[in-house]
Amino acid sequence: MWFPSQVEITPTSVTLRKPKMIGKTEESIHMAHVASIKISTHLLFSDVEIESSGGEDPMVCHGHTKGDAIAIKELIEKYQTDYYRQQP
Repeated sequence: MWFPSQVEITPTSVTLRKPKMIGKTEESIHMAHVASIKISTHLLFSDVEIESSGGEDPMVCHGHTKGDAIAIKELIEKYQTDYYRQQP
């Protein structure tokens, strides 16, 4: 609430930054290692869970609107499609 998480999606990676009172925690997954994306919709907000193919704990982002959660999923899927089309 006081320190909202930030999700950055680039053509090569997904990065989650969680600010704290002092410092921050940052997680990053390369686009080639994103295995699945799960959206959990609640009464007001949605959560996005991004699992990696490496078997680590999933990256979880809380408190998005349903539209933002869907936009995150669609953007990741678009970048994954573009990434695999460029591979020889």
